[in-house]
Amino acid sequence: MKLCELTLPTPEENLACDEALLDLCEAGGGEEFLRLWAPRQYFVALGYANKAETEVNLPFCRNHAIPVLRRCTGGGTVLQGPGVLNYSLILRINDSGPCHSVPATNQFILERHRDVMAGLLCAPVEWRGQTDLAIGGLKFAGNAQRRRHRFLLFHGSFLLHLDLSLVEQVLPLPSRQPDYRVNRSHADFLINLNIPVSAISAALSKAWDATAPLAPIPFDQITLLAREKYCLDEWNLRF
Repeated sequence: MKLCELTLPTPEENLACDEALLDLCEAGGGEEFLRLWAPRQYFVALGYANKAETEVNLPFCRNHAIPVLRRCTGGGTVLQGPGVLNYSLILRINDSGPCHSVPATNQFILERHRDVMAGLLCAPVEWRGQTDLAIGGLKFAGNAQRRRHRFLLFHGSFLLHLDLSLVEQVLPLPSRQPDYRVNRSHADFLINLNIPVSAISAALSKAWDATAPLAPIPFDQITLLAREKYCLDEWNLRF
């Protein structure tokens, strides 16, 4: 598997990067890979079908210049920013392979990541809800996917040192919750791992045997997608 350690300058470009790389692979121009990136500024990432007015404190975000963007995958709304490590996997879809369906893909990836994190943290890690990873009922990672015909994008984020008090201000309680949350506030539901980015990056790269650098990177397509999609309210605030 190829490895892509690439953080682009803006939130819009980083979201566009995942979609552009998925498009590249689907068109036959790429291979399976693992991407790792860490945002440099705060922004909200809406799940594809989320309503911004319901899931985000929009006045607070406007007053504090926190962009509200919509990603191309499902799942819930999250705060991204310093203290978060993101990963993206582009994997082939085969009828007889481990990613032949949404549930099978969740199981294939999350069981591997659960075991990786349990070994890294020396603590029992739980797969909870649809696609969460947790310790003692406290969530530290969320994940989502998007599927095409030949390839899929599966990506997620690990909370390492995120300002959880800011999460409380930016995001109200989500309209849909996993059963194990039982209406807990963000402060009572989320947990930072407080370990270095390099530790998780190395563990994930080893788990997926991702070593060779990914090439080419479709920078022109990333720029185009960021400008014509991820920078526009017509996309970000469409619901």
